[in-house]
Amino acid sequence: MNLLYRIHWRATAVGAILALTAGGAFAEDDDDKRIRPLNHAAWQQECGACHVAYPPQLLPARSWRAIMEGLDQHFGTDASLDPQQRADILRFLETNAGPGRAARDGKPLLRITETRWFIHEHSEELPANIWNRPSVKSPANCIACHMAADRGDYSERTLRLPR
Repeated sequence: MNLLYRIHWRATAVGAILALTAGGAFAEDDDDKRIRPLNHAAWQQECGACHVAYPPQLLPARSWRAIMEGLDQHFGTDASLDPQQRADILRFLETNAGPGRAARDGKPLLRITETRWFIHEHSEELPANIWNRPSVKSPANCIACHMAADRGDYSERTLRLPR
């Protein structure tokens, strides 16, 4: 009887753990919980002046440091900042950075669109020509599909694929 009780208890415990794990995976699809709205005036103003102020959680601190060190040649544009403002934004990015890995060559990834997370999230269920549509133009143009990306909301509730 004691053996049956232990087997039953373990099966119940394993079942409960699986149910809790699955519940998290299938919860009201609020997308990746790492993407949460953040407020930082300088980051929103400076980064958001040219593109969506990308959520710091999408890259590791090492990548943000590399990006901020190369602002004079920021993807073909001089996005230089005064040293104090640069340090303030970098501190914010590092504090809120996500986990992540370097590229295969060991260098930090500089593009969110090259992360495994982005590729996984954007490889299924999207039309093959989505990046070629005039209203989208590029995988970096988050706001083309994520209607509230400028407010840090990347949930499926605000997702609209342009025609």
